Amino acid sequence: MDSITTEHTLTAGTVRLLGGVLCLDFANTANWHKSDHPVELLVEYADLVDWARHTEIVNDDEAATLLLLAAHRPAEADAVRQRAVALREAIYRIFVAISGDGRPEVDDLELLNQELQPALSHARIVEADDGFTWDWADDRQTLDRVLWPVARSAAELLSSAQLNRARQCADDRCGWLFLDMSRNRSRRWCSMDECGNRNKARNYYRRRRNDD
Repeated sequence: MDSITTEHTLTAGTVRLLGGVLCLDFANTANWHKSDHPVELLVEYADLVDWARHTEIVNDDEAATLLLLAAHRPAEADAVRQRAVALREAIYRIFVAISGDGRPEVDDLELLNQELQPALSHARIVEADDGFTWDWADDRQTLDRVLWPVARSAAELLSSAQLNRARQCADDRCGWLFLDMSRNRSRRWCSMDECGNRNKARNYYRRRRNDD
């Protein structure tokens, strides 16, 4: 894949959440991911925090704390952002391979496992209203805490019965990932009202030209 451009109007805090699971939504933080010129949405650490708030990984107070810490520790914050991009690309390649009935690269699985280690070390089981659920140790001083749920989500999907529902958008430029939860597993597009309609229109005009 060619280098990812940073020129964009879409932001990490407004990107549509079409993946159906957290790790695939994270993989979709590069727009036009399948094209020769993907658009990077995680340009700064603040973009990563905006995405985490958008997906409710963190609340507003937690996001404000992370941004304040990042302002005082900019080198560390950018290092976390770079780790986030590397993790995203590994997740993207893993599930693109699986969606095409291939096998993920060993290096991509290893990178995921490297990020999974700190994630699992902070994971906790806590009591909820209707039983028990996963939560995280309350460590607001840790800039990479936004990566923990992403790594765990990817590991859970890889080991779940839903893995064979992972798909890549059939648009030749989009490349976004999603879970196909349709009854007959025939979903082709990340979004019918965007990629689906654009390709329908393209095919229609192509047929019209051929008929003329």
